[in-house]
Amino acid sequence: MIYTAIDTFYLTDEQLKNSPSRKDGLDEATEKTLRIYGCDLIQESGILLRLPQAVMATGQVLFQRFYCKKSFARFNVKRVAASCVWLASKLEESPRKARHVLIVFHRMECRREGLPIEHLEPTSQKYIDLKPDLIRTERHLLKEMGFICHVEHPHKFISNYLAVLETPPELRQEAWNLANDSLRTTLCVRFKSEVVACGVVYAAARRFQVPLPENPPWWKAFDADKSGIDEVCRVLAHLYSLPKAQYVPVCKEGGSFTTSNKSWDSPSQKVPKEGSLSGAPANDDTNTPKSASAVNQESSVSKDTKIKDALDKLKESKRSDDDSKSMPPSEGEAREEPVSKSMSEHRTEASGERNKEREREREREKERLKARDRDRGRESDREREREEPERDKDKVKDRTHRSRDKGKDSGHSEKSKHHSSRDRDYYSSSYSSREKDRRRHHSYA
Repeated sequence: MIYTAIDTFYLTDEQLKNSPSRKDGLDEATEKTLRIYGCDLIQESGILLRLPQAVMATGQVLFQRFYCKKSFARFNVKRVAASCVWLASKLEESPRKARHVLIVFHRMECRREGLPIEHLEPTSQKYIDLKPDLIRTERHLLKEMGFICHVEHPHKFISNYLAVLETPPELRQEAWNLANDSLRTTLCVRFKSEVVACGVVYAAARRFQVPLPENPPWWKAFDADKSGIDEVCRVLAHLYSLPKAQYVPVCKEGGSFTTSNKSWDSPSQKVPKEGSLSGAPANDDTNTPKSASAVNQESSVSKDTKIKDALDKLKESKRSDDDSKSMPPSEGEAREEPVSKSMSEHRTEASGERNKEREREREREKERLKARDRDRGRESDREREREEPERDKDKVKDRTHRSRDKGKDSGHSEKSKHHSSRDRDYYSSSYSSREKDRRRHHSYA
C-alpha cells in the first residue's frame, strides 16, 4: 500500500493526555463521555437523515480529530457534531441541506431532554442564529485540518481479511459492528485503519470462538502488531463497560438547539465580535474556566451596583413627589407608578412607531401611484404621437373626397340652373299668350 501525507493524522498517548480539553481543566472521564456523546449524535442524526454508514463514519472521525486540537470548553459538542455531519455528507457525495441538519439536531435534543417537540421553522430567529453558526463551525473544522479531510475506514479491510482467513459468514457482521463502535473512541486517531481492522477481526473471532492461525501469526500478513491488536480489544471492552453517555455542559458559551437553554437566551452573556462558536479566540488555549467565572462574577457585581443606584434614584424621586403633593399616595400606588409610566411610555413609543410606519407606507403608495400616472401619461403621449400621422392621412383623404364631391355637385347645379331658365322662359311665354287671349275675349264682349 502507498502511504501519502494525508494518512498521517495519528497521535501518541502523551499527546492525547495533554489535549486542549485537559489544559482547560476537564478530566479524562468527562472528555471520554463527551466524545461518545458527540459520536452518538452523529450516528443517530445520520439514520434520521437517511445517510449511508460511510457518512456517519467519516463524520465521527472528523469529530475525533477536531477535539484532538480544540477543547470541549470552547466549542459546543452539539454544534460541532452537526457541522461534522454536514461536512461529511458533502465529502461522501451524499449532501444534505443545512436546514435539514439543523431540524434533525433540534428534534433530537428535544427528545433527549424530554421537552415538547417543536418544529424548527426556517423563518424563526432561532434558525437564523443557528445557520451561520453551522457554517462558521464547518470553517473551523476545515481550518484545523488544513483542508485535508481524507479518511480511511477499517471497514474496507474487514471483508478482505475474513475472506483470506476463511472464517464463517456470521463473523463478518460482528466485526462490522465492532468497527462502527470503535469510531466512538480515539482508536481512529491512534492507530492506522489496518491495525483497527485486525483488532476488530480478532475480537469477533474470540466472541464466536473461531480459531485463527498463529503459526505463522496471521496479523503479520496484514501489517499489524500484536500490541496494537491487544490495545484495540482493551479499548472496545472498556467502551462496552461504560453507561450511556449524557451531555455535560462544560462549554463556556453553552449553545443549544432548544429554547430551554438559559445560556442561549441570557442577555448577560457576551458574544464574541467574530461570531465564532467559542467564547474566546481559538489561539488562546491557556485560559481556564476559572478566569471566565471570575469575569462573569465581576460583570454580575457591576450590574448589581448599577441596579441599586437606579433603585436609589427612583426612591429619591418618589420622596420628592410625595412632599409636593398634599395627599401622599399609598405604598402600592407608589410602587405601581413607575411601572405604569414605563408601560405607558412603551405604549406611546410603540404607537408612534406604528404611526410612522403607516405614514411611510402611505408615502410609498403615493409615490407608486404617481409613478403609475407618469407611466400612463408617457404611454398616452406615445399613442398620440403614433395616431397623429394616421389622423393627417385621414384628413387628406377626406379633403380629396370632398373636392371630388364638390366638382360633381357644381356640374349638377349648372345643369339645374340651365333647366330652370328654360322653364322660366316657357312659363313666361305661356302666360303672355293667355293674357292676350283674355284681352281679345274682353274686347269682343
